[in-house]
Amino acid sequence: MSWRDTYDLWKENSNLEPSLKHELDQLAENDEALEDAFYAPLEFGTAGMRGVLGVGINRMNIYTVRQATEGLASFMDTLDAEVKERGVAISYDSRHHSQEFAYESARVLGAHGIKAFVFESLRPTPELSFTVRHLHTYAGIMITASHNPKEYNGYKIYGEDGAQMPPKESDLITKYIRQADDLFSIAVADQDELKAQGLLEVIGDKVDQAYLAEVNEVTIDRKLVAKEGQTMKLIFSPLHGTGAMLGEKALKQAGFANFTMVPEQAVTDGDFPTVKKPNPEDAAAFDLAIKLGKKENADLLIAVDPDADRLGAAVRQPDGEYQLLTGNQIAALMLNYVLLAHEKDGSLPQNAAAVKSIVSSEFATKIAAKHNTKMVNVLTGFKFIAEKIKDFQADDSQTFMFGFEESYGYLVKPFVRDKDAIQSLVMLSEVAAHYKEQGKNLYDGLQELFEEYGYYVEKTISLVFDGIQGAASIKKLMLKFREEAPSAFAGYAVKAVEDFSQSTKKYADGTIEKIDLPQADVLKYLLEDGSWIAIRPSGTEPKIKFYIGTQAETFNQAEEKRGQFEQVLDDLVNE
Repeated sequence: MSWRDTYDLWKENSNLEPSLKHELDQLAENDEALEDAFYAPLEFGTAGMRGVLGVGINRMNIYTVRQATEGLASFMDTLDAEVKERGVAISYDSRHHSQEFAYESARVLGAHGIKAFVFESLRPTPELSFTVRHLHTYAGIMITASHNPKEYNGYKIYGEDGAQMPPKESDLITKYIRQADDLFSIAVADQDELKAQGLLEVIGDKVDQAYLAEVNEVTIDRKLVAKEGQTMKLIFSPLHGTGAMLGEKALKQAGFANFTMVPEQAVTDGDFPTVKKPNPEDAAAFDLAIKLGKKENADLLIAVDPDADRLGAAVRQPDGEYQLLTGNQIAALMLNYVLLAHEKDGSLPQNAAAVKSIVSSEFATKIAAKHNTKMVNVLTGFKFIAEKIKDFQADDSQTFMFGFEESYGYLVKPFVRDKDAIQSLVMLSEVAAHYKEQGKNLYDGLQELFEEYGYYVEKTISLVFDGIQGAASIKKLMLKFREEAPSAFAGYAVKAVEDFSQSTKKYADGTIEKIDLPQADVLKYLLEDGSWIAIRPSGTEPKIKFYIGTQAETFNQAEEKRGQFEQVLDDLVNE
């Protein structure tokens, strides 16, 4: 069926949701826009789906949300009745149509006799992960597009361990999604009838309190927080999202009394009016926090994205200006403190382990080694960190102490099985209190770590390839870097190439080793000086990402290498 045939089906549907019908009428003379909306279904991968809101099969709307939920429900229909009866937990963020999509999901599940537990109002992604575990549901649905611009929304499915659904189950769900190809015939139950039948339960404060009780255990040194938490000045921004309510409660509960939320960004708003993108990685997201921080002479600025799973921070420098920290730097500071604090009180296990993604900094690896802690590398995607936690607990081989990805996601305690910015908010504040007690701040602490372990500089470069030809362009680039692999970057020889699509590590002399990780479309070049470059397509967006990691004896040397490698990559991409 051509895209125009699919478009005609939507156009001829007299029951099409009114706002979508209006949009379709507006696009009637725009073939390019129509083709993009109808040429292919919105891709559903292991991380769920994410896309622009609007009309069409390649957009986020009630029909594509119903289709995704129909896939989950149809898969659950094949399971034992006892498993199916456990139901599905559903949460949503502040984006446009998020609540609507949450209840549409519940209505589809209800049509299959599957109970849904839906939050009374928006809640963070990490609390959804916790809720699946706390209520012992079989699955969870999170309606969010994370830190994407306001035009986007998304849909993520979680498994019974609170982690994003593993590949085997996700692939089966995808199969059932594709079988539900008539989007307009998917059955949905009446919301009030589902409540009367006990197939729709609204949840809220009781789950919040259970989650916050676990967050309370994140704090390691309560005496330190009690001493410094009353005076240390902190600015917190939830960037118009879900982090406001729980973030405020978590900070107060821990003992941080002297914090201020950025008032304009404490307002829930799917338009994210104060930022172009609600992304705590971006300096622009901190403009208002910096303005307020200077006014109040704050030690630390923290922002979380709209679904409160990612966290960014900025610290005051000696000249009074604020320096944005990278995800790798934040992780290094938190990991160092967690291990130090547990050593101090004698609670660091002999089998302590941390987990990071293969595209994250080796800075943390050096820190872990200093504290006799094993660093485990996994593929990109927090579900792989969650998988390791599950393995650790199954055989008691390691004790999980900390997990992170360079993309501003961290986990301190495994009662959540996804990145958790609420936990991280509390922990980073404690790290700041640790340095404040010494008359320092996080900037000083970072410099101390650099002086001890060497200077590490990283950068992630994302190239966007939208539209129909985007996927083909990304595949072409990956093929180029595989078949025409450079032997050196900026004069630094390639020591080995890790190709995770083949699970192989090939050395310059031709020797090949197997990599004990699942296959994935990732390339990583290991250079002779300890630097590295990795390349991978994004799993949720039309992007290809280039990761650069350098190390040197001085910051300037590490930064110079980073610039040289970035130029080489730019030349290779554009030649």
